[in-house]
Amino acid sequence: MPRRHMHMARADGADGTVLRTALDALRTRLGVPGTFPAEVLAEARRAAAAPRLPSEDLTGLPFFTIDPPASVDLDQAMHLAKRPSGGYRVHYAIADVAAFVSPGGALDAEVHRRVTTLYFPDGKVPLHPAVLSEDAASLLPDRTRPALVWRLDLDSDGRVETTDVRRALVRSRAKLDYDGVQKAIDTGTAEPSLALLKDIGTLREALEAERGGVSLNVPEQEVVEHGGSYSLVYRAPLPADGWNAQVSLMAGMAAAQLMLASGTGILRTLPAAPDGAVGRLRRAAKALRIDWPHHLPYAALVRSLDPRVPAHAAFLQECTALLRGAGYTVFTGGRIPDPALHAAVAAPYAHCTAPLRRLADRYAGELCVAAVAGAEPPAWAVEALEALPHEMAEGTRLANAAERECVDLVEAALLKDRVGETFEATVIDVKEQEPKTGTVHLEEPAVVGRVVSPAERLPLGEQIRVRLTQADPGTAKILFAPA
Repeated sequence: MPRRHMHMARADGADGTVLRTALDALRTRLGVPGTFPAEVLAEARRAAAAPRLPSEDLTGLPFFTIDPPASVDLDQAMHLAKRPSGGYRVHYAIADVAAFVSPGGALDAEVHRRVTTLYFPDGKVPLHPAVLSEDAASLLPDRTRPALVWRLDLDSDGRVETTDVRRALVRSRAKLDYDGVQKAIDTGTAEPSLALLKDIGTLREALEAERGGVSLNVPEQEVVEHGGSYSLVYRAPLPADGWNAQVSLMAGMAAAQLMLASGTGILRTLPAAPDGAVGRLRRAAKALRIDWPHHLPYAALVRSLDPRVPAHAAFLQECTALLRGAGYTVFTGGRIPDPALHAAVAAPYAHCTAPLRRLADRYAGELCVAAVAGAEPPAWAVEALEALPHEMAEGTRLANAAERECVDLVEAALLKDRVGETFEATVIDVKEQEPKTGTVHLEEPAVVGRVVSPAERLPLGEQIRVRLTQADPGTAKILFAPA
């Protein structure tokens, strides 16, 4: 079952201890990387003290970042403006990790071993040492940092007219969070550059709909402390989340086009969903009483849903199944790759905006800088391409396993003292070959779990009362039976 991202706001007391112990055991079982080796930390400290700095200076542009409040590994900063001739200019600064990581060094080798930052409810396992990812390379406010700066000129409809990316020094002026951004824009108190995020974001969303793309506004699952105990709640994405994501998507699409034109690159690709997967989604929609006329495209249906509505949130989570099969496709020598499209984006697309947290982005950024300059890409970047899809697949597999197992653990920890209790739930899935086995979505707490009926077929789409029969963090996932 696809799972939601989560974070632990706080978890003290005995319950928190149980969960932290189970999470420690999970990290060991999955083989999650531990602390960085001494030689890697030493190299990172040296790089932090003496990065390779660009000559161009864009510190006069008042960039800002938008991230969760507690985040300090800040990959992206932006500045938005209207063009005198009409349309918009987007400056999008991406942390220049290559200014700190020397190809072939101990740090580079360790990053290739880790591949991606892993997120757990009680903390993260970073891709780069904190001296880089949370300090010297991070686009923190009021710090001068090396960056890859994208300049995207848009017309009045939000379409990209020209693309440029080059190295430059930048200086963020403000570290903003989604709630604050949404409030400032809604109340009309946002600075002019920030206020344009809504204008540009909504234009880009309209273009996404036009090309048949879809963005899943899947609620995040949060573990929230309540007086020494904790609970699971959903955080529905705000419109500002989507507007911010559109800027990142725009840069990723621009990067893909640059690399395709230059003949060397790495794309994030996703094949079209098979008919069987779409059929399963239609059954889930029926189960959740979501009207999906046969003439209505899947992307149009998704855009009509409200993640604050529980049934819609459950369906959006089911939609993440269509993202299975995503991977990385590399190409050199001018060969057009197959596949070249990302089905959800409905266009060629590349990961290039999160190099502090994802290995492939460093290489995509480097290839794009070379493409714009009309230069040959650096040999170290080209030589690494062949191995990157496999490395990224293994890193993504571990990240997905950690996320999936974390949700199971948290749900079991939350419910471990409630075995035998009954809950209101909706049957959102029934196995075709085992109609007595399925999945239920609880109304409260925010839990999705397996249900097995001892006697009769589960009523797909119906509300039922279920009894919790099993919940033991670390040893058994939650299990329900019809009450």
